[in-house]
Amino acid sequence: MTNTESWNRSAVAYQSQREPKPTEIQYGTDLPNDTELRLVPNLRDKRVLDLGCGTGANAVVMAQSGAKVIGIDLSQSMLELAQQQAASAKVKVELRQGDIAELAWLRAESIEFALCVEVLAEVPDLDRTLRQIHRVLQPASTFVFTHAHPAGLSCRNDYAAPGALPLGTLEVRRSYFDEAPINITQNDQHFTYFPRTIGSIFSALGRAGFGIDAMLEPEPSIRTLVGPEVPNTLIIRAKKLGN
Repeated sequence: MTNTESWNRSAVAYQSQREPKPTEIQYGTDLPNDTELRLVPNLRDKRVLDLGCGTGANAVVMAQSGAKVIGIDLSQSMLELAQQQAASAKVKVELRQGDIAELAWLRAESIEFALCVEVLAEVPDLDRTLRQIHRVLQPASTFVFTHAHPAGLSCRNDYAAPGALPLGTLEVRRSYFDEAPINITQNDQHFTYFPRTIGSIFSALGRAGFGIDAMLEPEPSIRTLVGPEVPNTLIIRAKKLGN
């Protein structure tokens, strides 16, 4: 089963776990939003691209701020929910089913801001995807994205382990440097992730022509673990360099 099929099956469950009507851009469950992180520029009257828009929460927020939003996602079920959200909020969002690594339908330098939340870890060819995003962005434009943190993918907390301390144990289950695909289960569906070290992500951005403006490893806004934690999400703000 492909990731797209899994997202089609879990779209409703995914939406139910998110804030019903967010007023700020969200970076993930229990993570600080953009009111706190302040990574996104003023979007009024700008043409923006929401890559892997999912159920459309961030696309709607950006449209409400005055942006001209294009959302792209492979999952038709997700896009149907996104259309419902846009209609409920009475905003216009252009939605398109497609691969975020295939942006030939967009003119070069036609986008003024790009956002990609909780998607890039599912992309097998990061270099190609970043080159496509770089092509469609205007010079000096901003690209904000999240990526599953390699530390979070290599470790897990285990409170039921024999002899576990009261605070729990933090156990390394796979090498931080292992970039082989892994299977993740969410909402009873299986997804393939492509882990990357922070260094690999940094290098890929440089090859594509991006400079990193900010790199964050946010703590959850609500602690769900009683023991030691590692970051689960990496958030990066990059700028397009050159043309």
